[in-house]
Amino acid sequence: MKLNLSLSLLLSLISVPLLSEITLASTQIRDLKSLQGIEISGEVTSIVGNDFMLDDGTGEVIVDAGPRWWHQIDLTTGESVTVIGEMDEGEFEAFSIARENGETIEIRPPQGPPPWSGDRQNKPQE
Repeated sequence: MKLNLSLSLLLSLISVPLLSEITLASTQIRDLKSLQGIEISGEVTSIVGNDFMLDDGTGEVIVDAGPRWWHQIDLTTGESVTVIGEMDEGEFEAFSIARENGETIEIRPPQGPPPWSGDRQNKPQE
């Protein structure tokens, strides 16, 4: 019993530093499941409307940047970006997109429903 308790204590002490290193590491696309408020980076490989495919070398994911009628994004194929968002039903829902030049495209706040979830009357005036 003492051996099991000591081994358990030893393993928990070892896993604490490893856990802190894991949470600070960048998330790779192949590891995405249902994580929220995470950051991924990669190259835009294709674009359809406001959805685009992001590839970080370990895998690809579709990034949803909201409806075009709400906010049109102007990314280009081959561009490297960093996206903050969450996984939702197999797609990565973007909260913001940062370009290499430092520009940030704000898509939606991380809390609550997206601002476009009601109807087009919610659209901000341009």
